[in-house]
Amino acid sequence: MSFSSDEVNFLVYRYLQESGFAHSAYTFGIESHISQSNINGALVPPAALLNIIQKGLQYTEAEISIGEDGSERVIESLSLIDAVMPDVVESRKQQAAAKNHPIKNEPSNTNGDDGALTLSKARISNLANHTEPMEIDGALEIPSSKTTVLRGHESEVFICAWNPTNDLLASGSGDSTARIWNMNDNSNSANQLVLRHCIQRGGTEVPSNKDVTSLDWNCDGTLLATGSYDGFARIWSTEGRLVSTLGQHKGPIFALKWNKKGNYILSAGVDKTTIIWDASSGHCTQQFAFHSAPALDVDWQSNNSFASCSTDQCIHVCRLGADKPTKTFQGHTNEVNAIKWDPQGTLLASCSDDMTLKIWSMKQDTCVHDLQAHNKEIYTIKWSPTGPGTNNPNAPLILASASFDSTVRLWDVERGVCIHTLTSHQEPVYSVAFSPDGHYLASGSFDKCVHIWNVQTGALVNSYRGSGGIFEVCWNHRGDKVGASASDGSVFVLDLRK
Repeated sequence: MSFSSDEVNFLVYRYLQESGFAHSAYTFGIESHISQSNINGALVPPAALLNIIQKGLQYTEAEISIGEDGSERVIESLSLIDAVMPDVVESRKQQAAAKNHPIKNEPSNTNGDDGALTLSKARISNLANHTEPMEIDGALEIPSSKTTVLRGHESEVFICAWNPTNDLLASGSGDSTARIWNMNDNSNSANQLVLRHCIQRGGTEVPSNKDVTSLDWNCDGTLLATGSYDGFARIWSTEGRLVSTLGQHKGPIFALKWNKKGNYILSAGVDKTTIIWDASSGHCTQQFAFHSAPALDVDWQSNNSFASCSTDQCIHVCRLGADKPTKTFQGHTNEVNAIKWDPQGTLLASCSDDMTLKIWSMKQDTCVHDLQAHNKEIYTIKWSPTGPGTNNPNAPLILASASFDSTVRLWDVERGVCIHTLTSHQEPVYSVAFSPDGHYLASGSFDKCVHIWNVQTGALVNSYRGSGGIFEVCWNHRGDKVGASASDGSVFVLDLRK
C-alpha cells in the first residue's frame, strides 16, 4: 500500500469543497498546488475522504473486538479521535480481553453468516446508513428515454444555465472550460462548443487550470459571461468566440451577473471587491471596495444599483457613481452565502452559514423577517417568478431556500412563514430553481438526485438519479426541460414534455 501527499491533499481539498468551505478550499488548493496535480477529479466519488476514514475506523474497531481465536467481543463504539491514539487503542484491547465473553461462531444462530462478522456488519450498516441511496418511486422516476447525458467535461461541473431565448445550455467546470451544448430539437450543429479559459504565459496562451466558478447569459441570449478562479471574467459569443477578457480582480471571481439592459456586468471576488464592467468595451467602470473580506455573491436591483454579500457577514447596497453604500444591512452572525432581490427589486433575501434566512427592505435598517427553521447552513435561495411585475402577476410570491440539512423550504414572505418543507433529499442541497410559470421547483443535491416539486402542494412530482452529486439545476425558457450539472463531470437534461 502506498499513497502520496498529493493524493491526501486532493481528498482534503475535495472534503472542504463538499462541506461548503469554499474559501478554505481555495486557500488550501493554492498552498498545496492542487492545480498542478495529475489527479482526475471526475473519477473521485463524493465523500471519498470520509469513506476512507470510516473504513479505517471500522478496521481499528475490528482489531479491538476480534480476539486471537477469531471470536468477537462486545465493545463500545470507538470515536475517531480515540482511534488515532495508540495508547487508547491498546487499553481498549486489554479491557475487551479481560471483561468480555467472546461471541461464539454458532452457525445455527446466524442463518449461515459467519458469527464473528455479525457485529461488524451491523456497525458498518449503521455507519453507512446516511449514504445509502433512497429508492425512487418508479411512478415518479423520469425514464432514461427522457434523459440526455452530456459527457465532455474532465472535472466537476459546478454551474449550468440555459440561454434565455433558445435551448443552448452553458456549463462551467473545474477543468478550466465552459461548454455550450446545443439542445434545440432541430439542431444540426455540433453538440458542444468548448470555451477554453487560457492565460498569457511567456507570450503564449496556456490553459489556466482554474475552476470556472460562475456564468450568466445576457437578456437576449447573444452573449455568455464567465467568471473564473484565475481572476478573469470573460465574454463569449454563442458560437464560442472569446469577445473580451475582463481583468481587474486580484484573485478568484465567485459570482457575476448581467444587468437587465445588458450594458453592464457585475462581479464579486476574493479580493473583497465588486466591479461593474462596461460590457461593450470590457473596461472596469467602477470598483467597490466596501467589504472587509471576500465578496461571495452579487445581485442587481436595477440597471445601475446592486447588492453584495461577503464572509464579513455584511450586505451592502451600492449604486453606480456613488462612492459609498446607499445602505448596509447587518444582522447575520456568519458568512452570507447568497443574496437575491425579489422580482420588483423591493425586498432582498439573504442566506447564511448562521442557518438563518433574512428579508430586508430599503425602508428600514433591521430585517423585515428573520426566518429560522433550517438546522444547518443555507447554501442558496431563489424567488419565484410570480406576483406583481412578473409574467404571473396573480400568483403569490414564494421564496425557496436550500440547505446542508438536506431539506428545501418554501416560504410565504409576506407572512414570514414556512409553507412547505421538502424532505426527499438525503444529502446537502446545493441548488433550487423555479419553473418559468412558478408552478414547479427543481432541486439538486449531493445525493445525486434531481427532484421536481409542485410548489402549491409541496408534493414530489418527478425524480431522477444521476451519476454524481448535483451542484446546479436550471429550467429552460419554456419550462419543459431541466438542466443539471454534477460532481462526476456529467451534465444532463431532463425532458419533461409528456
